[in-house]
Amino acid sequence: MPHSLRITAAAPDPALLDLPWHIPLAEWPANVLAALPRGISRHVVRFVKLSGRVIAVKEIGETVAFKEYELLRDLNRLEIPCVEPVGVISGRTAPDGDILDTVLITKHLQYSLPYRALFSQYLRPDTATRLIDALAVLLVRLHLAGFYWGDVSLSNTLFRRDAGGFAAYLVDAETGDLHEKLTRGQREYDLEIARVNIIGELMDLEAGGVLDESVDTIEIGETIVQRYHELWTELTEAESFESADRWRVAARIERLNDLGFDVGELVIMTGADGTTVQIQPKVVDAGHHTRRLMRLTGLDVQENQARRLLNDLDTYRAQENLQDEDEEFVAHDWLTEVFEPTVRAVPRDLRGKLEPAEIYHEVLEHRWYISQHEHRDVPLPEAVRSYVENVLRHRPDEKAMLEFDTITLRAIDETSEFSAIEDEADEEGDEFDRADIDDRRPPDVFD
Repeated sequence: MPHSLRITAAAPDPALLDLPWHIPLAEWPANVLAALPRGISRHVVRFVKLSGRVIAVKEIGETVAFKEYELLRDLNRLEIPCVEPVGVISGRTAPDGDILDTVLITKHLQYSLPYRALFSQYLRPDTATRLIDALAVLLVRLHLAGFYWGDVSLSNTLFRRDAGGFAAYLVDAETGDLHEKLTRGQREYDLEIARVNIIGELMDLEAGGVLDESVDTIEIGETIVQRYHELWTELTEAESFESADRWRVAARIERLNDLGFDVGELVIMTGADGTTVQIQPKVVDAGHHTRRLMRLTGLDVQENQARRLLNDLDTYRAQENLQDEDEEFVAHDWLTEVFEPTVRAVPRDLRGKLEPAEIYHEVLEHRWYISQHEHRDVPLPEAVRSYVENVLRHRPDEKAMLEFDTITLRAIDETSEFSAIEDEADEEGDEFDRADIDDRRPPDVFD
Protein backbone atom coordinates (compact mmCIF):
# COMPACT_ATOMS: atom_id res chain seq x y z
CA MET A 1 0.00 0.00 0.00
CA PRO A 2 1.56 3.35 -1.03
CA HIS A 3 2.55 5.43 1.96
CA SER A 4 1.06 8.59 0.45
CA LEU A 5 -2.48 7.21 0.07
CA ARG A 6 -5.00 9.47 1.78
CA ILE A 7 -8.65 8.67 2.52
CA THR A 8 -10.98 11.57 3.25
CA ALA A 9 -14.40 10.44 4.48
CA ALA A 10 -16.91 11.26 7.20
CA ALA A 11 -17.19 7.57 8.16
CA PRO A 12 -14.44 5.65 6.34
CA ASP A 13 -14.90 1.91 5.86
CA PRO A 14 -11.67 0.02 6.68
CA ALA A 15 -12.46 -2.27 3.74
CA LEU A 16 -11.50 0.62 1.45
CA LEU A 17 -7.89 -0.20 2.23
CA ASP A 18 -8.29 -3.60 0.56
CA LEU A 19 -9.14 -2.16 -2.87
CA PRO A 20 -6.38 -1.96 -5.54
CA TRP A 21 -5.82 1.79 -5.49
CA HIS A 22 -2.37 1.28 -7.07
CA ILE A 23 -4.03 0.15 -10.32
CA PRO A 24 -5.72 2.54 -12.80
CA LEU A 25 -9.48 2.24 -12.36
CA ALA A 26 -10.01 1.08 -15.95
CA GLU A 27 -7.81 -1.95 -15.21
CA TRP A 28 -9.40 -3.11 -11.96
CA PRO A 29 -9.99 -6.88 -11.76
CA ALA A 30 -13.50 -8.21 -12.30
CA ASN A 31 -13.66 -9.85 -8.88
CA VAL A 32 -14.04 -6.47 -7.13
CA LEU A 33 -16.48 -4.98 -9.64
CA ALA A 34 -20.30 -5.06 -9.64
CA ALA A 35 -21.89 -5.47 -13.06
CA LEU A 36 -24.29 -2.54 -12.95
CA PRO A 37 -25.50 -0.44 -15.90
CA ARG A 38 -23.43 2.72 -16.31
CA GLY A 39 -24.40 5.92 -18.04
CA ILE A 40 -22.14 7.95 -20.28
CA SER A 41 -19.39 9.79 -18.38
CA ARG A 42 -16.38 11.87 -19.32
CA HIS A 43 -14.47 10.03 -16.60
CA VAL A 44 -13.68 6.39 -15.84
CA VAL A 45 -16.42 5.11 -13.51
CA ARG A 46 -16.73 1.66 -11.96
CA PHE A 47 -19.18 0.08 -9.54
CA VAL A 48 -17.37 -1.78 -6.79
CA LYS A 49 -18.48 -4.32 -4.19
CA LEU A 50 -17.57 -3.23 -0.68
CA SER A 51 -18.69 -4.69 2.67
CA GLY A 52 -21.91 -6.12 1.27
CA ARG A 53 -22.92 -2.97 -0.60
CA VAL A 54 -22.04 -1.26 -3.86
CA ILE A 55 -20.13 2.00 -4.28
CA ALA A 56 -19.46 4.09 -7.39
CA VAL A 57 -15.81 5.05 -7.93
CA LYS A 58 -14.92 7.88 -10.34
CA GLU A 59 -11.40 8.92 -11.37
CA ILE A 60 -11.14 12.69 -11.45
CA GLY A 61 -8.73 15.53 -10.72
CA GLU A 62 -7.97 16.09 -7.04
CA THR A 63 -9.31 19.66 -6.80
CA VAL A 64 -12.52 18.78 -8.60
CA ALA A 65 -12.96 15.60 -6.53
CA PHE A 66 -12.87 17.49 -3.22
CA LYS A 67 -15.13 20.21 -4.60
CA GLU A 68 -17.73 17.70 -5.75
CA TYR A 69 -17.48 15.78 -2.48
CA GLU A 70 -18.30 18.91 -0.48
CA LEU A 71 -21.08 19.95 -2.87
CA LEU A 72 -22.75 16.55 -2.59
CA ARG A 73 -22.52 16.73 1.20
CA ASP A 74 -24.13 20.19 1.13
CA LEU A 75 -26.93 18.99 -1.17
CA ASN A 76 -27.58 15.99 1.07
CA ARG A 77 -27.88 18.31 4.08
CA LEU A 78 -30.38 20.38 2.07
CA GLU A 79 -32.32 17.14 1.36
CA ILE A 80 -31.91 17.54 -2.41
CA PRO A 81 -32.26 14.25 -4.32
CA CYS A 82 -28.69 13.27 -5.19
CA VAL A 83 -26.19 10.48 -4.66
CA GLU A 84 -24.58 10.26 -1.23
CA PRO A 85 -20.82 10.93 -1.07
CA VAL A 86 -18.62 8.42 0.73
CA GLY A 87 -15.18 9.97 0.41
CA VAL A 88 -12.17 10.95 -1.67
CA ILE A 89 -9.04 8.82 -2.20
CA SER A 90 -5.97 10.87 -3.12
CA GLY A 91 -2.23 10.24 -3.25
CA ARG A 92 -2.57 7.17 -5.49
CA THR A 93 0.59 5.91 -7.16
CA ALA A 94 1.33 2.91 -9.37
CA PRO A 95 4.12 0.43 -8.51
CA ASP A 96 6.35 2.09 -11.11
CA GLY A 97 5.88 5.46 -9.39
CA ASP A 98 3.37 6.93 -11.85
CA ILE A 99 0.86 9.25 -10.19
CA LEU A 100 -2.74 8.09 -10.57
CA ASP A 101 -5.86 10.27 -10.53
CA THR A 102 -7.76 10.96 -7.34
CA VAL A 103 -11.10 9.14 -7.04
CA LEU A 104 -14.47 10.28 -5.71
CA ILE A 105 -16.57 7.58 -4.05
CA THR A 106 -20.37 7.71 -3.75
CA LYS A 107 -22.96 5.19 -2.61
CA HIS A 108 -24.77 3.36 -5.37
CA LEU A 109 -28.40 4.51 -5.46
CA GLN A 110 -30.45 1.32 -5.17
CA TYR A 111 -33.29 0.80 -7.67
CA SER A 112 -31.92 3.61 -9.85
CA LEU A 113 -31.13 3.43 -13.55
CA PRO A 114 -29.34 5.70 -16.05
CA TYR A 115 -31.61 7.06 -18.75
CA ARG A 116 -30.15 4.76 -21.42
CA ALA A 117 -31.38 1.74 -19.47
CA LEU A 118 -34.92 3.12 -19.58
CA PHE A 119 -35.14 3.85 -23.29
CA SER A 120 -35.90 1.22 -25.85
CA GLN A 121 -38.40 0.56 -28.59
CA TYR A 122 -40.21 -1.70 -26.13
CA LEU A 123 -40.90 1.01 -23.57
CA ARG A 124 -43.95 3.24 -23.66
CA PRO A 125 -43.51 6.21 -26.03
CA ASP A 126 -44.16 8.66 -23.18
CA THR A 127 -41.09 7.48 -21.26
CA ALA A 128 -39.11 10.48 -22.51
CA THR A 129 -41.79 12.91 -21.33
CA ARG A 130 -41.96 11.31 -17.90
CA LEU A 131 -38.18 11.54 -17.52
CA ILE A 132 -38.25 15.20 -18.54
CA ASP A 133 -40.99 15.88 -15.98
CA ALA A 134 -38.81 14.34 -13.26
CA LEU A 135 -35.74 16.27 -14.38
CA ALA A 136 -37.73 19.54 -14.38
CA VAL A 137 -38.80 18.96 -10.77
CA LEU A 138 -35.20 18.22 -9.78
CA LEU A 139 -33.88 21.32 -11.54
CA VAL A 140 -36.48 23.55 -9.85
CA ARG A 141 -35.57 22.11 -6.46
CA LEU A 142 -31.87 22.69 -7.11
CA HIS A 143 -32.47 26.29 -8.19
CA LEU A 144 -34.70 26.99 -5.19
CA ALA A 145 -31.79 25.83 -3.02
CA GLY A 146 -29.39 28.17 -4.87
CA PHE A 147 -27.53 25.42 -6.73
CA TYR A 148 -26.28 26.18 -10.24
CA TRP A 149 -25.69 22.84 -11.98
CA GLY A 150 -23.73 23.94 -15.04
CA ASP A 151 -24.14 20.65 -16.90
CA VAL A 152 -27.80 19.63 -16.71
CA SER A 153 -28.38 16.46 -18.70
CA LEU A 154 -30.00 13.06 -18.63
CA SER A 155 -26.50 11.55 -18.43
CA ASN A 156 -25.80 13.32 -15.15
CA THR A 157 -29.04 12.09 -13.62
CA LEU A 158 -30.26 8.79 -12.21
CA PHE A 159 -33.92 7.82 -12.22
CA ARG A 160 -36.01 5.73 -9.85
CA ARG A 161 -39.53 4.56 -10.60
CA ASP A 162 -42.14 6.58 -8.72
CA ALA A 163 -45.72 5.28 -9.00
CA GLY A 164 -45.97 5.41 -12.77
CA GLY A 165 -43.55 8.30 -13.13
CA PHE A 166 -39.92 8.79 -12.23
CA ALA A 167 -37.95 10.56 -9.51
CA ALA A 168 -34.70 12.19 -10.65
CA TYR A 169 -31.45 12.30 -8.68
CA LEU A 170 -28.37 14.41 -9.37
CA VAL A 171 -25.34 12.16 -9.83
CA ASP A 172 -22.65 14.53 -11.11
CA ALA A 173 -22.03 17.88 -9.40
CA GLU A 174 -18.47 18.68 -10.53
CA THR A 175 -19.57 21.68 -12.61
CA GLY A 176 -21.97 23.01 -9.97
CA ASP A 177 -21.84 25.87 -7.48
CA LEU A 178 -23.97 26.65 -4.45
CA HIS A 179 -25.10 30.26 -4.01
CA GLU A 180 -27.31 32.15 -1.58
CA LYS A 181 -29.75 32.74 -4.44
CA LEU A 182 -29.55 32.29 -8.19
CA THR A 183 -30.18 35.13 -10.60
CA ARG A 184 -32.69 34.70 -13.38
CA GLY A 185 -29.80 34.66 -15.85
CA GLN A 186 -28.12 31.77 -14.06
CA ARG A 187 -31.37 29.79 -14.00
CA GLU A 188 -32.12 30.42 -17.64
CA TYR A 189 -28.59 29.49 -18.71
CA ASP A 190 -28.84 26.23 -16.76
CA LEU A 191 -32.16 25.59 -18.47
CA GLU A 192 -30.70 26.24 -21.91
CA ILE A 193 -27.87 23.81 -21.19
CA ALA A 194 -30.51 21.24 -20.24
CA ARG A 195 -32.46 21.80 -23.45
CA VAL A 196 -29.43 21.44 -25.72
CA ASN A 197 -28.00 18.42 -23.88
CA ILE A 198 -31.32 16.58 -23.82
CA ILE A 199 -31.85 17.04 -27.55
CA GLY A 200 -28.34 15.75 -28.23
CA GLU A 201 -28.78 12.74 -25.95
CA LEU A 202 -32.11 11.80 -27.52
CA MET A 203 -30.67 12.17 -31.02
CA ASP A 204 -27.88 9.81 -29.98
CA LEU A 205 -30.48 7.26 -28.88
CA GLU A 206 -32.39 7.81 -32.09
CA ALA A 207 -29.27 7.11 -34.13
CA GLY A 208 -28.72 3.92 -32.13
CA GLY A 209 -32.22 2.69 -32.92
CA VAL A 210 -33.33 2.45 -29.29
CA LEU A 211 -35.77 5.37 -29.29
CA ASP A 212 -39.41 4.96 -30.20
CA GLU A 213 -40.09 6.34 -33.67
CA SER A 214 -42.94 8.51 -32.37
CA VAL A 215 -40.62 10.55 -30.11
CA ASP A 216 -39.83 14.04 -31.45
CA THR A 217 -36.39 14.77 -29.99
CA ILE A 218 -36.63 18.54 -30.54
CA GLU A 219 -40.08 18.75 -28.99
CA ILE A 220 -38.98 16.74 -25.95
CA GLY A 221 -35.96 19.01 -25.53
CA GLU A 222 -38.25 22.05 -25.59
CA THR A 223 -40.53 20.40 -23.04
CA ILE A 224 -37.99 20.80 -20.24
CA VAL A 225 -38.24 24.59 -20.66
CA GLN A 226 -42.03 24.58 -20.55
CA ARG A 227 -42.24 22.21 -17.57
CA TYR A 228 -39.63 24.14 -15.62
CA HIS A 229 -41.32 27.52 -16.13
CA GLU A 230 -44.75 26.13 -15.21
CA LEU A 231 -43.50 24.73 -11.92
CA TRP A 232 -41.25 27.69 -11.09
CA THR A 233 -44.12 30.13 -11.66
CA GLU A 234 -46.51 28.17 -9.46
CA LEU A 235 -43.94 27.93 -6.66
CA THR A 236 -42.59 31.49 -6.65
CA GLU A 237 -44.79 34.02 -8.46
CA ALA A 238 -46.89 36.63 -6.64
CA GLU A 239 -50.67 36.43 -7.01
CA SER A 240 -53.06 39.38 -6.59
CA PHE A 241 -56.82 39.33 -5.95
CA GLU A 242 -59.66 41.27 -4.36
CA SER A 243 -59.69 41.31 -0.57
CA ALA A 244 -63.06 39.56 -0.59
CA ASP A 245 -61.45 36.53 -2.28
CA ARG A 246 -59.36 35.50 0.72
CA TRP A 247 -60.17 31.86 0.00
CA ARG A 248 -57.52 32.08 -2.69
CA VAL A 249 -54.80 32.05 -0.01
CA ALA A 250 -55.82 28.56 1.08
CA ALA A 251 -56.33 27.57 -2.58
CA ARG A 252 -52.75 28.58 -3.46
CA ILE A 253 -51.37 26.58 -0.55
CA GLU A 254 -53.49 23.59 -1.56
CA ARG A 255 -52.20 23.78 -5.15
CA LEU A 256 -48.62 23.76 -3.88
CA ASN A 257 -49.40 20.78 -1.66
CA ASP A 258 -50.87 18.96 -4.66
CA LEU A 259 -47.59 19.56 -6.49
CA GLY A 260 -45.77 17.95 -3.57
CA PHE A 261 -44.52 21.11 -1.83
CA ASP A 262 -45.10 22.49 1.67
CA VAL A 263 -45.22 26.25 2.21
CA GLY A 264 -42.75 27.25 4.90
CA GLU A 265 -43.35 30.99 4.53
CA LEU A 266 -46.01 32.97 2.68
CA VAL A 267 -45.90 36.76 2.36
CA ILE A 268 -49.31 38.47 2.34
CA MET A 269 -49.55 42.18 1.52
CA THR A 270 -52.61 44.40 1.22
CA GLY A 271 -52.98 47.34 -1.14
CA ALA A 272 -52.91 50.92 0.09
CA ASP A 273 -56.70 51.15 -0.10
CA GLY A 274 -57.23 47.74 1.49
CA THR A 275 -59.22 46.38 -1.44
CA THR A 276 -56.53 44.13 -2.90
CA VAL A 277 -54.32 41.39 -1.50
CA GLN A 278 -51.07 40.00 -2.88
CA ILE A 279 -49.56 36.69 -1.81
CA GLN A 280 -46.18 35.21 -2.68
CA PRO A 281 -44.56 31.99 -1.44
CA LYS A 282 -41.11 32.70 0.00
CA VAL A 283 -40.10 29.31 1.39
CA VAL A 284 -41.33 26.09 -0.22
CA ASP A 285 -40.15 22.60 0.69
CA ALA A 286 -40.57 19.56 -1.53
CA GLY A 287 -41.87 16.30 -0.11
CA HIS A 288 -45.34 17.21 1.19
CA HIS A 289 -46.84 13.76 0.66
CA THR A 290 -43.62 11.97 1.62
CA ARG A 291 -43.54 13.70 5.01
CA ARG A 292 -47.24 13.07 5.67
CA LEU A 293 -46.95 9.36 4.89
CA MET A 294 -43.80 9.11 7.02
CA ARG A 295 -45.62 10.73 9.94
CA LEU A 296 -48.60 8.39 9.62
CA THR A 297 -46.92 5.08 8.80
CA GLY A 298 -43.13 5.39 9.06
CA LEU A 299 -42.79 4.50 5.36
CA ASP A 300 -40.05 6.46 3.57
CA VAL A 301 -40.90 6.52 -0.14
CA GLN A 302 -40.82 8.74 -3.23
CA GLU A 303 -43.27 11.65 -3.54
CA ASN A 304 -45.62 10.13 -6.11
CA GLN A 305 -45.51 6.79 -4.33
CA ALA A 306 -46.51 8.57 -1.12
CA ARG A 307 -49.36 10.30 -2.91
CA ARG A 308 -50.58 6.96 -4.26
CA LEU A 309 -50.36 5.22 -0.88
CA LEU A 310 -52.18 8.08 0.83
CA ASN A 311 -54.95 7.82 -1.76
CA ASP A 312 -55.23 4.12 -1.02
CA LEU A 313 -55.27 4.87 2.70
CA ASP A 314 -58.18 7.29 2.13
CA THR A 315 -60.00 4.61 0.13
CA TYR A 316 -59.47 2.08 2.93
CA ARG A 317 -60.79 4.57 5.47
CA ALA A 318 -63.97 5.14 3.45
CA GLN A 319 -64.55 1.44 2.72
CA GLU A 320 -64.15 0.48 6.37
CA ASN A 321 -66.33 3.41 7.48
CA LEU A 322 -63.56 4.84 9.64
CA GLN A 323 -63.97 8.53 8.77
CA ASP A 324 -64.58 9.42 12.42
CA GLU A 325 -61.54 7.53 13.67
CA ASP A 326 -58.18 9.16 14.41
CA GLU A 327 -56.07 9.28 11.23
CA GLU A 328 -53.01 7.77 12.93
CA PHE A 329 -55.00 4.74 14.12
CA VAL A 330 -56.51 4.20 10.67
CA ALA A 331 -53.06 4.48 9.08
CA HIS A 332 -51.71 1.81 11.45
CA ASP A 333 -54.58 -0.52 10.55
CA TRP A 334 -54.05 0.06 6.81
CA LEU A 335 -50.32 -0.56 7.17
CA THR A 336 -50.70 -3.84 9.07
CA GLU A 337 -53.83 -5.16 7.34
CA VAL A 338 -53.31 -4.05 3.74
CA PHE A 339 -49.86 -2.75 2.78
CA GLU A 340 -47.58 -5.12 4.71
CA PRO A 341 -49.54 -8.32 3.85
CA THR A 342 -49.45 -7.32 0.17
CA VAL A 343 -45.68 -6.82 0.20
CA ARG A 344 -45.12 -10.01 2.20
CA ALA A 345 -47.19 -11.96 -0.34
CA VAL A 346 -44.44 -11.36 -2.91
CA PRO A 347 -41.98 -14.28 -2.89
CA ARG A 348 -38.74 -13.35 -1.15
CA ASP A 349 -36.63 -14.02 -4.24
CA LEU A 350 -38.65 -11.44 -6.22
CA ARG A 351 -38.63 -8.59 -3.71
CA GLY A 352 -35.47 -7.06 -5.14
CA LYS A 353 -37.20 -6.43 -8.46
CA LEU A 354 -38.69 -3.11 -7.31
CA GLU A 355 -39.01 -1.04 -4.16
CA PRO A 356 -41.89 -2.21 -1.90
CA ALA A 357 -43.90 0.97 -2.47
CA GLU A 358 -43.49 0.61 -6.26
CA ILE A 359 -44.58 -3.02 -6.08
CA TYR A 360 -47.68 -1.97 -4.15
CA HIS A 361 -48.44 0.73 -6.71
CA GLU A 362 -48.09 -1.74 -9.57
CA VAL A 363 -50.32 -4.24 -7.77
CA LEU A 364 -53.03 -1.57 -7.60
CA GLU A 365 -52.54 -0.80 -11.29
CA HIS A 366 -52.68 -4.48 -12.17
CA ARG A 367 -55.78 -4.97 -10.03
CA TRP A 368 -57.54 -2.13 -11.82
CA TYR A 369 -56.78 -3.55 -15.27
CA ILE A 370 -57.80 -7.12 -14.55
CA SER A 371 -60.95 -5.90 -12.78
CA GLN A 372 -61.86 -3.89 -15.86
CA HIS A 373 -61.03 -6.83 -18.09
CA GLU A 374 -63.11 -9.30 -16.07
CA HIS A 375 -65.91 -6.86 -15.17
CA ARG A 376 -65.66 -7.55 -11.44
CA ASP A 377 -63.92 -6.19 -8.38
CA VAL A 378 -60.92 -8.50 -8.11
CA PRO A 379 -59.87 -9.08 -4.46
CA LEU A 380 -56.44 -7.74 -3.58
CA PRO A 381 -54.88 -11.16 -2.72
CA GLU A 382 -55.95 -12.51 -6.11
CA ALA A 383 -54.53 -9.45 -7.84
CA VAL A 384 -51.21 -9.93 -6.02
CA ARG A 385 -50.93 -13.53 -7.20
CA SER A 386 -51.71 -12.52 -10.80
CA TYR A 387 -49.24 -9.62 -10.67
CA VAL A 388 -46.43 -11.79 -9.32
CA GLU A 389 -46.83 -14.49 -11.96
CA ASN A 390 -47.65 -12.35 -14.99
CA VAL A 391 -45.65 -9.17 -14.39
CA LEU A 392 -43.12 -9.08 -11.56
CA ARG A 393 -41.52 -12.45 -12.24
CA HIS A 394 -40.47 -11.25 -15.70
CA ARG A 395 -38.94 -7.94 -14.62
CA PRO A 396 -35.18 -7.35 -14.27
CA ASP A 397 -33.93 -6.92 -10.71
CA GLU A 398 -33.71 -3.14 -10.27
CA LYS A 399 -32.21 -3.33 -6.79
CA ALA A 400 -28.97 -4.68 -8.19
CA MET A 401 -29.47 -5.01 -11.96
CA LEU A 402 -26.55 -7.42 -12.15
CA GLU A 403 -25.27 -8.74 -15.48
CA PHE A 404 -27.40 -6.46 -17.66
CA ASP A 405 -25.93 -4.22 -20.31
CA THR A 406 -27.63 -0.84 -20.54
CA ILE A 407 -28.33 -1.14 -24.25
CA THR A 408 -30.03 -4.53 -23.92
CA LEU A 409 -32.31 -3.76 -20.98
CA ARG A 410 -35.91 -4.11 -22.03
CA ALA A 411 -39.17 -3.53 -20.23
CA ILE A 412 -41.36 -6.61 -19.97
CA ASP A 413 -44.67 -4.76 -20.14
CA GLU A 414 -45.16 -5.23 -23.89
CA THR A 415 -44.73 -9.00 -23.75
CA SER A 416 -46.40 -9.92 -20.48
CA GLU A 417 -49.96 -11.09 -20.01
CA PHE A 418 -50.50 -7.92 -18.02
CA SER A 419 -49.98 -5.83 -21.14
CA ALA A 420 -52.31 -8.04 -23.14
CA ILE A 421 -54.97 -7.44 -20.51
CA GLU A 422 -54.20 -3.72 -20.54
CA ASP A 423 -54.48 -3.47 -24.31
CA GLU A 424 -57.74 -5.41 -24.40
CA ALA A 425 -59.15 -3.28 -21.60
CA ASP A 426 -58.28 -0.13 -23.50
CA GLU A 427 -60.07 -1.44 -26.58
CA GLU A 428 -63.21 -2.10 -24.54
CA GLY A 429 -63.32 1.52 -23.46
CA ASP A 430 -65.10 2.66 -20.33
CA GLU A 431 -67.60 -0.16 -20.21
CA PHE A 432 -66.37 -1.05 -16.71
CA ASP A 433 -66.76 1.80 -14.22
CA ARG A 434 -63.41 2.82 -12.72
CA ALA A 435 -65.20 4.10 -9.64
CA ASP A 436 -65.97 0.50 -8.72
CA ILE A 437 -62.27 -0.17 -8.14
CA ASP A 438 -60.66 1.17 -4.97
CA ASP A 439 -57.71 2.65 -6.88
CA ARG A 440 -57.33 6.35 -7.60
CA ARG A 441 -54.46 7.51 -9.70
CA PRO A 442 -52.54 10.53 -8.46
CA PRO A 443 -52.80 13.70 -10.56
CA ASP A 444 -49.81 14.48 -12.70
CA VAL A 445 -47.46 16.96 -11.11
CA PHE A 446 -48.08 19.42 -13.95
CA ASP A 447 -51.88 19.02 -14.21
